[in-house]
Amino acid sequence: MIVPITIENLDDCIVVFLKSYNQPPWNYNWTYEKAKQYLSEYLDCKQFIGFALNDQNQTVGAIFGHKKTWWTNQQLMIDEFFISPEKQRMGYGKKLLEFCDQYAIEKQIGSIVLMTNKYMPSYNFYDKTGY
Repeated sequence: MIVPITIENLDDCIVVFLKSYNQPPWNYNWTYEKAKQYLSEYLDCKQFIGFALNDQNQTVGAIFGHKKTWWTNQQLMIDEFFISPEKQRMGYGKKLLEFCDQYAIEKQIGSIVLMTNKYMPSYNFYDKTGY
């Protein structure tokens, strides 16, 4: 099930964020406090758009983004996208991106923008899914 990210489910997203980024291939050193501050800044944005992916009532992934005006149309800018390591390569990420595609169509958002480092493994995933 995919639900909007709110203050009520932010902590669940933080737990997945930490699991996703504090191990290979990223090997970051996020603390809970810094991750909460970082993700809360997105949530506080006036144009925030975010979705949490739940499996059996447990958050397993999330997208944090925002809507942005461009001269041709509205854009959905994906700022953060992460799936719990134990759920990767199982179709969860693809499902979350497909949900964003459908959301953009329904809300008449003309494009979705996602940036990543082409030398990281996530690049292959985005390339394979058409991003």
